[in-house]
Amino acid sequence: MSTANPMRYPTLQFCRRTFGTLLLFLAATPTSGDSSFLASAVPQNLNDFYQGLKDRVASCQHSLAGGFYSIDDGTNTTSYCTNDPHRPSIIYLSGGNGTLSNMDVDCDGVQGGSQDDGRCSFGRSPDYQDATAFRDLIQSFKVGISDLNTYVHPYVVFGNSGSKPGWRTFDPTDYGVRPLSVMAVVCPGNKLVYGIWGDTNGDDGDNPMVGEVSIALATACWGKNMTGDSGYDGMDVLYVAFTGEDAVPGKDGADWAAKDYDSFERSIQPLGEKLVQRMRGVAVGRKAISLWAVAGGALAGGLWLAS
Repeated sequence: MSTANPMRYPTLQFCRRTFGTLLLFLAATPTSGDSSFLASAVPQNLNDFYQGLKDRVASCQHSLAGGFYSIDDGTNTTSYCTNDPHRPSIIYLSGGNGTLSNMDVDCDGVQGGSQDDGRCSFGRSPDYQDATAFRDLIQSFKVGISDLNTYVHPYVVFGNSGSKPGWRTFDPTDYGVRPLSVMAVVCPGNKLVYGIWGDTNGDDGDNPMVGEVSIALATACWGKNMTGDSGYDGMDVLYVAFTGEDAVPGKDGADWAAKDYDSFERSIQPLGEKLVQRMRGVAVGRKAISLWAVAGGALAGGLWLAS
């Protein structure tokens, strides 16, 4: 039996393309009851930024503070970086040489509720704290919760504090990042999760660490194999914090009293999308570097011809 040539039958070609697009859409559609499916596709501008860091095209544009560990027994090569040291619009983590950060699970804050399946219990998290860094701010909202819930709120542990001699510290608020502001987390496999800056790294361990998130956020990226004592070791997770008051949902801009991750994630997604869209002005991705290279080459060629 002969096979129809799609070039001779444009309607058939259109139907095939439409059907393929529909399959991709259905594959990306969140499935009710499974939070591991509720991760957005990465927008092109953010993906360019992500790939530029991995391809060593951009790396760490401007280091604000370095000497941090993403893996406890690894090297202290991770830095807090920014696009502009004088007027930063974003702060992100970079390990240099094409690496970013890993993802460990933080169980701090409130536990319990319908989402609590024991993966982040006290016994499974070696450094469990019963409160997050911004508990007092959450309580001031008077929205019916006493603190963030690691099973519900996709929070990121960002910034480092401590008083040990020689301990490396970094305070994101010094550069305009506000507590409980929305962050973007890119996981391999074209997965984007909007989180909030909900906790900070302390000096309770041997090294100043980065790359921790709540069990809710970790599950959105990797599924329910993530636990309080089992994270993701790949150094290709991107954490982006946004500066300014417009990155803060505040009391009424998020469903803080949500009972599950899906509900809370949907409540901050519009603000997250707006902040990521704003990154189109951040020239650090592959396309931006390439455009500068083309412009520079054209200028050099023009000067050569003029001479």
